Amino acid sequence: MASPKFSFCILLLFVSYGILTPTCCLGEICQPKENAALFVFGDSIFDVGNNNYINTTADNHANFFPYGETFFKYPTGRFSDGRVIPDFVAEYAKLPLIPPFLFPGNQRYIDGINFASAGAGALVETHQGLVIDLKTQLSYFKKVSKVLRQELGVAETTTLLAKAVYLINIGSNDYEVYLTEKSSVFTPEKYVDMVVGSLTAVIKEIHKAGGRKFGVLNMPAMGCVPFVKILVNAPKGSCVEEASALAKLHNSVLSVELGKLKKQLKGFKYSYVDFFNLSFDLINNPSKYGFKEGGVACCGSGPYRGNFSCGGKGAEKDYDLCENPSEYVFFDSVHPTERADQIISQFMWSGHQSIAGPFNLKTLFQE
Repeated sequence: MASPKFSFCILLLFVSYGILTPTCCLGEICQPKENAALFVFGDSIFDVGNNNYINTTADNHANFFPYGETFFKYPTGRFSDGRVIPDFVAEYAKLPLIPPFLFPGNQRYIDGINFASAGAGALVETHQGLVIDLKTQLSYFKKVSKVLRQELGVAETTTLLAKAVYLINIGSNDYEVYLTEKSSVFTPEKYVDMVVGSLTAVIKEIHKAGGRKFGVLNMPAMGCVPFVKILVNAPKGSCVEEASALAKLHNSVLSVELGKLKKQLKGFKYSYVDFFNLSFDLINNPSKYGFKEGGVACCGSGPYRGNFSCGGKGAEKDYDLCENPSEYVFFDSVHPTERADQIISQFMWSGHQSIAGPFNLKTLFQE
């Protein structure tokens, strides 16, 4: 005789970009048969719309035209003309789009959830009161873990959380504040230790809750970003050394600390994504990847279109918009186009360990 659980189990097919995902359901509780869940933490590079539901400034919102113009055909809250990195990672992992945690209505946490918030930092003080900082994102994850235990039971939730991949991108906003305010009493070394320390503390808490597999991006080539270049009026074709040096310092410390966590935490596996060198190459050798423009944004104003004015909802209302975002690495003065995000995601998913190591994301999802 079939078990009651099997008797109530039906096969659902969720279609996401042509991918059929088999899911087994019991009542309202759904448990994936094979696919690992994806939990996302971070800032605007990963935000899929959480900031739509918080009271913040226009600079931390992307819920207006021209954001979303190419793929979704409407603004979703993503800082892109279309999809962002977590969307592509979900596609490669044969998952549906992972929604924002704050999206109203019932959530299916068994596929994962996205906690990322534009403007957020690893430090609670970064844009405090205007964003969902990393510590608060962790508290949301703990709430999700509790809901899963209540619905699935302890054993199945333990399996789900251990099998899941935790994708994290954080730190750029902390360093943007450090570079622009020039009022910090901390040395660059001390400040980096604080940022990396906050990040690794959250990783430890996720591990304590049951997480085992982590994808962590290092800092991109911050000095080559149009927004940063316009801050110091960088000469054409050059990057801002102070910003890039801070990113490199962060990356060297983060790499060491992840190695330590590997020795300290049981079952800890990670993919350290070299976002710095990948972004540097995209910006400075755009034709290598099929782009026409690497250093000037598609949407914005001023030199490099580096003023963060895309959409005209902030202090500056005027902005220029390119005809074809897919020819550009940057959509606005800070954030990549959908096409750049897709290329970055492909390297994260299946890249050599010099780009994503010691494991790439594909390996983490399969193990």
